[in-house]
Amino acid sequence: MDSSDPKINRREFLHKGAVVAAGGAALSSTALSYTRIAGANDRISLGHIGVGNRGSELDGIVASLKDQKNVEMTAVCDLWTHNVERAMAANQQFYGKAPRALRHPQELLALKDVDAVLISTPEHSHSPLLKMSAGAGKDTYCEKPMGNVLEEVKAARDAVLVKNLIVQIGTQHRSERYQIAVRDLVRSKVLGEATKYEIEWNYHGPRWRGRPEVKMIREQDTDWQTWLMGKPSRPFDPQLYFEFRLYKDFSSGIPDQWMSHGIDLCHFFLDEKYPASVVANGGVFAWHDGRENPDTFQALFTYSSGLLVSYATSFGNDAPSFTRIMGKNATLINHGGEGSPRWQMVEEKGNHEDDPTVDSRRAVKDVTLSDDKSLPPTFIGDEDPSHMTNWLDCLRSRKQPNATVHHGYAHSVACIMAAQAYWSGKKLYWDPRAEAILDHAP
Repeated sequence: MDSSDPKINRREFLHKGAVVAAGGAALSSTALSYTRIAGANDRISLGHIGVGNRGSELDGIVASLKDQKNVEMTAVCDLWTHNVERAMAANQQFYGKAPRALRHPQELLALKDVDAVLISTPEHSHSPLLKMSAGAGKDTYCEKPMGNVLEEVKAARDAVLVKNLIVQIGTQHRSERYQIAVRDLVRSKVLGEATKYEIEWNYHGPRWRGRPEVKMIREQDTDWQTWLMGKPSRPFDPQLYFEFRLYKDFSSGIPDQWMSHGIDLCHFFLDEKYPASVVANGGVFAWHDGRENPDTFQALFTYSSGLLVSYATSFGNDAPSFTRIMGKNATLINHGGEGSPRWQMVEEKGNHEDDPTVDSRRAVKDVTLSDDKSLPPTFIGDEDPSHMTNWLDCLRSRKQPNATVHHGYAHSVACIMAAQAYWSGKKLYWDPRAEAILDHAP
């Protein structure tokens, strides 16, 4: 086989060359990964599974990078006909031609010319679909949380690692420059030893209830049994279909959707992995609309490094949100909740009650980490496209991206533990050797 053959492009040559001659034995996972490197002039062909509201946002971000990164959305997949038609029309505008339209994920994953896929389906299907995608040998961008069933998250992680694939989990704050600057500042030890980390993100309203699509969908326009993704069969329920974050068999709600970002940033800033223990409490206190998951929630985590982490959300009051990283020398305070670049540093002066000659006032100063001029020129709405940019770059370089399956597994473990602690009313522990959640210290 000659790579100069005009009938064989570079990608085909590399893929066909990914078999050793001796009996056709497979190359090592590392070697296989490097045979997938696309040339600088090769267009990366993407497929997208789950093109609802979040999927539409991701499609827009990819399209904003299509010329810079030489990518094209060539196939879209969704169980609901309306979503597929909308995605086809949007991508027709983006690329001048419509992508292929598919209903079932297996159909898209079987396409040999699709190099990588995006998954932005409801969260109960993230891990099963990521495992399927890895089994098909596809690099993947998978929305967060990576999963909400421990065994499924493990299986997805292991499937990705076996193939040495390039998988980016959608905790996009890991790629934002002002959050990277916070991480570097924390790791410079300017705060001293951090012993407490507080997260408070609030919202006033019946979050996730009242989706207009509930009145639009008809059972014959989707595949309900496939949507359940292995959950016990039940009658078609359009509210569950679109408002799944309110129902405990499909989502934990606040932990899966909001805390996954908050706890992942904690892990990112402080170089943590798994909590040692967790307790959680809350309830449906504000919106008695049939939801099962709490609208008011709080979790307390301990980490073996000597760190207490508090996460709290109320949907009944929009009190100012913040993140506070408390060290012995100083405190970093973020004003505004998830993704906010507004940080302040407060220096600790210590307690000198016995010596009135010592100035015990604390110095407060703004920390300039980013401004409008530093944002990328392709800034999309409220979202920095750096996370997608990072993944697309890594598809070519074969370097691991900013939010790997290891990071996704760690935030998923924290969220799963918090949800189980809430529903069981027990203090739960993580056994890192067995990778198991226990109701007693390991």
